[in-house]
Amino acid sequence: MKALILLTTLTLTVSLMAAEVDLKKSELKWKGTKVSGEHHGKIGLKSADIKLNDKGVIQSGNFVADIGSVSVTDLEGEWASKFLGHIKSKDFFEVEKYPTAKLEITSATKNKAKGKLTIKGKTNPVEFTYKKSGNNLKGLLEFDRTKFDMIYGSGDFFKNLGDKMIHNKVTLDFDLKLK
Repeated sequence: MKALILLTTLTLTVSLMAAEVDLKKSELKWKGTKVSGEHHGKIGLKSADIKLNDKGVIQSGNFVADIGSVSVTDLEGEWASKFLGHIKSKDFFEVEKYPTAKLEITSATKNKAKGKLTIKGKTNPVEFTYKKSGNNLKGLLEFDRTKFDMIYGSGDFFKNLGDKMIHNKVTLDFDLKLK
């Protein structure tokens, strides 16, 4: 009986593999849109812990993004500095008080995952698609920024914004490099 329990435990342990994420080579790209255009950039990962089964299906995961590292890639110079100052302010991420954002994956199927996203101390459920190919895990996560107290420029909270209105949906395109 003990041998059967040991064999079952060993089999489960082998079929769930912790995948080490190369934080420097992995990318989180963000995109936000507004009536008159869009902005995009990158955010660095502070830590990442993911477990996959032998078929490449996510079993669990925890990610911490370094919000202080947020960059904008479609602006330069003074405009980039002003934009980043605003995005890091209380109107958006409030980086001084909340320097990180967290994602905990709670369940997944072959190409879809569910989890809990925490930004500015607020936690909300999210779903996203992903695909594992070789040592890459790529996917797309969209969230509603207003559910994380980022209501600045939202047409749901302010009227008559015209072309100054910022859409609520933020897109995170990720490309994790597994070691």
